[in-house]
Amino acid sequence: MENKREEKAVFVGIIKQNDDERKIYEYLDELQFLAETAGALGDKKFVQRVDRPDKATYIRSGKLKEIAEYCEENGIDYVIFDDELTGMQQRNIEKIIQKSAVIDRTSLILEIFSQRAQTAYAKTQVELARYNYMLPRLAGMWTHLERQRGGMGTRGGMGETQIEVDRRIVRERISKLKEDLKKIDKQMATQRSNRGQLVRLSLVGYTNVGKSTLMNLLSKSEVFAENKLFATLDTTVRKVVIGNVPFLLSDTVGFIRKLPTQLIEAFKSTLDEVREADILVHVVDISHPDYEEQMEVVDKTLKDISAADKPVYVVFNKTDAYTYEPYDEFSLEPKTEKNYTLDEVKYKWIGTRKIPCIFISAIKKENIDKLRDDIYKMVAEIHAGRYPFNNFLW
Repeated sequence: MENKREEKAVFVGIIKQNDDERKIYEYLDELQFLAETAGALGDKKFVQRVDRPDKATYIRSGKLKEIAEYCEENGIDYVIFDDELTGMQQRNIEKIIQKSAVIDRTSLILEIFSQRAQTAYAKTQVELARYNYMLPRLAGMWTHLERQRGGMGTRGGMGETQIEVDRRIVRERISKLKEDLKKIDKQMATQRSNRGQLVRLSLVGYTNVGKSTLMNLLSKSEVFAENKLFATLDTTVRKVVIGNVPFLLSDTVGFIRKLPTQLIEAFKSTLDEVREADILVHVVDISHPDYEEQMEVVDKTLKDISAADKPVYVVFNKTDAYTYEPYDEFSLEPKTEKNYTLDEVKYKWIGTRKIPCIFISAIKKENIDKLRDDIYKMVAEIHAGRYPFNNFLW
């Protein structure tokens, strides 16, 4: 049996007037990582400087023709744009780039979620997000969605166009999926209520920062963890005991820059574990050059799901992978974050900003005893307030 040919992708972004060019290329690197997670390889990036995205084609037609020629010459399967394309933009781009599939960041993330969904609940959430994404983009598509429906009376009237039929079928499917999710939501709410009043901690953070690895370390469980984006979709909850204090620890889907609104809406119920937590443990990849921007993305997403008012304990993970560029004291350039030693970064957060935090390496198991001790103290304090007569805690 011959091996399946590896699918190849190229990546497209724009640099607007006030954009940092370095960051744009880092965003495209992340897009490349997303594509690898979905199963497509490639490192060719096309970037164009524009005042604003072109309403008709996102980037100018000359650049699109350049991309089309490159794709044809190199057998490229996918052209992936770093922003969400409108239906009109995508159709116009496809008229120029005819030999490769044109997709956007949102579509790529939806594909990854679709591949990673394991439970019926996650699959239903992803399907709902897909249909919500598809609905405004049906014009010009021949979807054959009516094949999903059987029996009589499924077709529109004589004057109903194919696009109207498709829209009606998609809307009906969305309604059905929402009803299915409501039923599962009730079951999950019952499960949460049956857990009693144990203190709840929830791991949150950007995708691929090591939350599942930390979950395994603290709960001694075997939660799926790998160096890919969105390795975890389904919420995992484990009962953990540190010292003599029991609590619940949950791990859920990671956040990401430009997380599609369709997914935020679809996964809001899954994120009830985050909203109902007593403490959020924000895991950060300190080795990532844009870790602070990732922290901001997480903070914004927490606001979007109404969980921004929770106490937060920050775990700066991957200290073993932290690197920096030594600062040349004779340089005319000012010292920046990339020149900070790890000790200087620690002082910035602990000594200056004084936020509750810790620096660890989950993979190397460094500083884990201190992490457990910190968690014990936080949980014990809440537990003592909830059960004031349980003196065994002290």
